Amino acid sequence: MTTQSLNTTPVVMSISSHDPSGCTGISADIETLSSLGCHCTPIISRLSVQDTNSLKDSQFTNTSLLIGQMRSVLEDIPVHAIKIGELNDIAHIEAVHTVLVDYPSIDVVLDPFWSHPNSDPELAEAICELLLPYAAVTIISKEDAFQLTNGADTLGACVQELRERDTDNILLTNTEPNININGCNQLFTPRGLLQQYHWPRLPDTYIGAGCTLSAALAAYLAHGFSLGESVKQAQQFTQQAIEKSRRIGMGQLLPDRMHWANE
Repeated sequence: MTTQSLNTTPVVMSISSHDPSGCTGISADIETLSSLGCHCTPIISRLSVQDTNSLKDSQFTNTSLLIGQMRSVLEDIPVHAIKIGELNDIAHIEAVHTVLVDYPSIDVVLDPFWSHPNSDPELAEAICELLLPYAAVTIISKEDAFQLTNGADTLGACVQELRERDTDNILLTNTEPNININGCNQLFTPRGLLQQYHWPRLPDTYIGAGCTLSAALAAYLAHGFSLGESVKQAQQFTQQAIEKSRRIGMGQLLPDRMHWANE
């Protein structure tokens, strides 16, 4: 690769877990970003034991090692965007915060991932306090929005509380497994609800679909697209990947993030 081609390839740093099945986390981000013409610098936050069905065990990366991974890349390579995925440890959140403070000009896509249905409220508070203000856009499901907010009883109240945490743009996704209702994602900006996106609900369950969406959004931002266009294109890419899903194990279907090449 020539120096010129290296300099024109957008670089996206991804912070997430390592999934040995290759379906979620870092593997999903690398595949998505490569498919969309970006170079991924993978930062491992956790080693996991999992398959296409479920997470079985995990071990967090040492915090100093996590910081070392990030700073070694940022001090060497011009990074165009940072995608923050799985950070289920408060020490990790604090560590990533200290790095983001030093690089305020880099677009951040925050996709807080929850390993357990009932997450620690202190973890949610750390995400809101230390990461939300640095996110150019936060992607969150309607279910997780209630976990990130303190006592909000309606979806509108959730969005308002998140907005009060100095995060400007929120992409609220609908992941409810009801095939009789089309999916509806909503983009909120400082002006309120900017756009609603309706997608046909597919009958199966898919592993790594959320990772695909957030990595794709980071990719389009890294390419210099506007926020609105990045959100639109990322959803289209994800929908196409889901429609072309394939079964590689006995669990959920895997979105085909290289569908355009296979065709």
